[in-house]
Amino acid sequence: MVSPGNPLKPAQGMAPFAQRLASAERIAKGARLRASDVEARLGTRITWMTMAKLRRRFPGVRFVFVIGADNLAQLPRWQRWLRLARLSAMAVLPRPGATRAGLRGRAASVLRGARRKPGAVLAGALPAWCFVPARQHKASATAIRAGLSA
Repeated sequence: MVSPGNPLKPAQGMAPFAQRLASAERIAKGARLRASDVEARLGTRITWMTMAKLRRRFPGVRFVFVIGADNLAQLPRWQRWLRLARLSAMAVLPRPGATRAGLRGRAASVLRGARRKPGAVLAGALPAWCFVPARQHKASATAIRAGLSA
């Protein structure tokens, strides 16, 4: 999901939305995922609002919000982050230099009783989250986009 704009990041220096969406589509091409402009189509920029609208539109779907450990560390800065945790299961991926901080941070602590094994995050009540052990890639999204445009 490509956001029209992250409220926690300055708009200055950010590539235009259409360019970021096209970049995400190129990265996803051939993979088992799809870049989406759903947030722009829904008219949202705040994650909990996006998830609430998606749940109303698709009432039978259990969504999993995939974030990096860097975002888990800063999740308490997000607007109504606990509401987001009650709207969608979360899968947390490791991020170089941020995994320990994310797993020891406030969000992980507050949600410690909701932590599940990766295969069980969709079972049971929300909130539910898991840490997905995976090979880490040190490149940032900015570096990946820059490499694709070169």
